[in-house]
Amino acid sequence: MLLLLSPGQGSQKFGLLQPWIDLPGARDRVAAWSASTGLDLLSGRSLLAGAEPGLVCGHSVGELSSLALAGVLTDDEAVLLAARRGAAMARAAGLRPTGMVAVIGGELDEQAVLAAGLEVATVNAPGQVVLGGPVEALDAFSIPGARLRRLDVAGAFHTSAMAPAAEEFAALISELRPQDAVCDVLANADGLALRDGGELLGRLVGQLTRPVRFDLCLAATTAATEAVELAPGGVLTALVKRARPGLPVRALTAAMVAA
Repeated sequence: MLLLLSPGQGSQKFGLLQPWIDLPGARDRVAAWSASTGLDLLSGRSLLAGAEPGLVCGHSVGELSSLALAGVLTDDEAVLLAARRGAAMARAAGLRPTGMVAVIGGELDEQAVLAAGLEVATVNAPGQVVLGGPVEALDAFSIPGARLRRLDVAGAFHTSAMAPAAEEFAALISELRPQDAVCDVLANADGLALRDGGELLGRLVGQLTRPVRFDLCLAATTAATEAVELAPGGVLTALVKRARPGLPVRALTAAMVAA
């Protein structure tokens, strides 16, 4: 079973669609979308070539791409949600200086994190966690034996700091009529395999203020026999290799599409 992985924020870069822009219909479709979203639906469609995926999983905003590939959303709906989501999160981030820090190694005590005024925002794999919260709390935080790296982001995503964005996003979500998924979708919150379109759509709202548990998603990929990370690729591929060393995985490249 093929697992399609959709990367999240920070994976995009200028010109990422260049290798695929001359595929049939691609240029017209991309021209109709906002270039600011950076959502890579084009490459996923090319890889499937009209077939249905076996299993999909997105990281953070990548869940929108996954829901489009699984048929819960249309491509246009997913792009619209990505743009509106980003704008709402930017407004929420502007209310108070917040940020995020990656914690690599060490023993993380969640109670100590909360006591420091921070929250767990992402658990990518054992020993690789991202925290978020007020800038002053991040500046004062340390963990013995761990390496801390501040992330170049506008705010503390996937924490309570995004509550205003979640309220705004929920209003937009309520206007949509999702379809049930054509394949299992591994949900960010807990790694559950879901197909109910309404539940999957509702979880997009909760995702703004709750941790992304990509470690649980990876643990739930036992049915997959191979995995492909959609463009620009690389970050999730490295996590799969670490957490699921027996699962063949590759990042989508222009060479794969040309072949």
